[in-house]
Amino acid sequence: MKKIALLVSALLLPMGSMAASYTIDPNHTYPNFKIDHLGFSTLHGRFGKTTGKLHLDQAKGTGSVDIVIDVASVDTGFKKRDDHLRSPDFFNAVEFPEITFKSTNVTFQGKGATVVGDLTIMGVTRSVTLAVASINCGVHPFSKKQVCGFDATTQLKRSDFGIKYALPAVGDTVSLEIEVEATKD
Repeated sequence: MKKIALLVSALLLPMGSMAASYTIDPNHTYPNFKIDHLGFSTLHGRFGKTTGKLHLDQAKGTGSVDIVIDVASVDTGFKKRDDHLRSPDFFNAVEFPEITFKSTNVTFQGKGATVVGDLTIMGVTRSVTLAVASINCGVHPFSKKQVCGFDATTQLKRSDFGIKYALPAVGDTVSLEIEVEATKD
């Protein structure tokens, strides 16, 4: 979720001095999460459908990101659990079909960035900070298009977004990582 902001910062740094817009590649962008499961193990999952836009201006050191995650695309590898995650107990995918992130500030630091933005889950919006250690940009070897990629990470409390089912047995702290690739428009 917070990971979305990381996309913007990652694309801004290594590009030329001209402002540019990028489209998130839905086939190579995966928000992943992990959470404590009953104190016995760590549950891993991901969202399979992500869309969004980035606008980057390296010369000015500015950027913006607008990301949308399809809640129904949650996948933990177990259908019954995925259906439960889509239910009102967790994400309530029928009433709240999207998780969104809109950046409010991008700060570049060396080869990486910090992206702050508004994350909305189940109609609740909170400010989150995404850390991007390294942004990698260049010409894609197959498509020959300009592409940028990075991994963004953060931690959040699901209870801050109204997801309180099975607390404290199922952890409150969620680790989030987004592997992102975006193509210059």
